[in-house]
Amino acid sequence: MDKWMISQLEVPAEAMPGAEALLLWPEEGMNEERIRQEAALIRTLTDRSFVLACYPVKDWNRELSPWEAPPVFGKEAFGSGAAGTLQSIIGEVLPAIRDRYGLSAAIPAIVGGYSLAGLFALWCGYRTDVFRSVAAASPSVWFPGWKEFTETQPFLAEAAYLSLGDREERTRNPLMSTVGEAIRRQEQNLNLAGIPCVLEWNPGNHFREPELRLAKGFAWCLGRLPAER
Repeated sequence: MDKWMISQLEVPAEAMPGAEALLLWPEEGMNEERIRQEAALIRTLTDRSFVLACYPVKDWNRELSPWEAPPVFGKEAFGSGAAGTLQSIIGEVLPAIRDRYGLSAAIPAIVGGYSLAGLFALWCGYRTDVFRSVAAASPSVWFPGWKEFTETQPFLAEAAYLSLGDREERTRNPLMSTVGEAIRRQEQNLNLAGIPCVLEWNPGNHFREPELRLAKGFAWCLGRLPAER
């Protein structure tokens, strides 16, 4: 069974060699309809051609966490499976998609995600230069140890999109309430490092319009591609 699902809505299979970017979206609870809906949202925000592929996540807290951390709410702790997930994406998923659909190796890959998947996307930007840019929508930058990690690691992607809901830091959870300060620091550090970065504020809490927030991130990354087609 493939370790990915793909939308052919925006770029039909016979036209895929003309796609301008391959968008990689790690997410749980995926099906073809969700992928089609996300692709359609992105399409309303950009005229760039793309292929949207999803990496289905089964164990959210383990597969997307860069290192182990205690539970923030409930009893489920965070694992350290991000390295294995990234290895699978780079070594198996991206080559398989490019090969099956005739996508050139020169077509840039963009990784994006929401919440913990947004943190994973950012972490990928620090661990590899495989991705041209990163779309981190409402990322979990409150994650224990994230501040220290970003202060010692270079960012290897060329650009990053960040977003947050304007009510996300208004929470009683003492760790998650630091998300506003953390996202502002993330933007500042990337800009100081010379990485093109934007921070977009959205109305509402963490659970408002996640699909649209991610679509805006992917559209921003697509908009940074060279104009020549």
